[in-house]
Amino acid sequence: MENLDLTVLRTLHGWRAAGQSALLATVVRTWGSSPRPVGSTMALCESGAVVGSVSGGCIEDDLIYRYSHATTRDGVTHDIPKGPPERLVYGVSADEAHRFGLPCGGTLELVLEFNPDPSLLKTLIDALAQGHLVQRRTELATGRVSLHPVVPPAPLVDDGKWLHNTFGPEYRMLLIGAGQLTEYLATMALFSGFAVTVCDPREEYRNSWSVAGVTLLTGMPDDVVRAFQVDRRSCVIALTHDPKLDDLALLEALGSDAFYVGAIGSRRNNQARRARLIEHFEQTEASLAHLRGPIGIYIGSKTPPEIAVSVMAEVLAVKNGVPLPPSMAVEAAKETDTIKTA
Repeated sequence: MENLDLTVLRTLHGWRAAGQSALLATVVRTWGSSPRPVGSTMALCESGAVVGSVSGGCIEDDLIYRYSHATTRDGVTHDIPKGPPERLVYGVSADEAHRFGLPCGGTLELVLEFNPDPSLLKTLIDALAQGHLVQRRTELATGRVSLHPVVPPAPLVDDGKWLHNTFGPEYRMLLIGAGQLTEYLATMALFSGFAVTVCDPREEYRNSWSVAGVTLLTGMPDDVVRAFQVDRRSCVIALTHDPKLDDLALLEALGSDAFYVGAIGSRRNNQARRARLIEHFEQTEASLAHLRGPIGIYIGSKTPPEIAVSVMAEVLAVKNGVPLPPSMAVEAAKETDTIKTA
């Protein structure tokens, strides 16, 4: 499953390329509690079809009611207009907040762009597919759109004249090892919007792989990591428990811009791994600072699906820039448990 922004853009492009009218809605401002963050997008086709989300569903229903052939008011069909972008604010009053399913005190402002140019949408989609970070700039008075490559991710900007929204390529997860835990973690990563690749040179593990939508590679893990072109929207996780497969792959990943690099294993196994990398591969404590292990947050997990939940939660927290308290780390929590039971 690709990330939601890319799904919205691909679907919107398909509608527009087929000659259908459609709109793109972007959350540009929120006050109080909000179901979706600033920068969230959805697209609406003249048929009433919707992709993406700007709320829990009630605002989407209102937009369908306002702008599609799917509903009528007093027998009059409402078309998607062909003018410049418009603003809509939902939830100004308590009654509106309740009507549109917004949390208490929540207010949401949208910018609606009507009938975006399909050729520019295609250019944007192609750039994202090639791994580029692109800022889409919309002149609010006219609806004119331009695309600009950017390096650091930038927050949405709405200065009243221009809307700048930055779109990034898919987040990617490279998993070393095709065992049972990998199947659970890959499934969770897919529905979290990651493009997932699994690498395992062991035929007996690959032959039992059963998760659709995952790229399965057969090369040696360190070679795969190099060819993967790991970037700041990538994470690499070693899950084989086999130093011959895990260690060299981790070394390659640690030299990249990956936002998360980690390996499965007990506290003792992870200490042994660090010692090996320092003794045999000229690593230092500083160069291993970004190596996570034992991976996951501490939830008392014992089974493969529970461990996958723990690991996925940590990956998403790091991706989203959420600092986790030290007490949630597996190693710290288990040390505390050991002290308590001593």
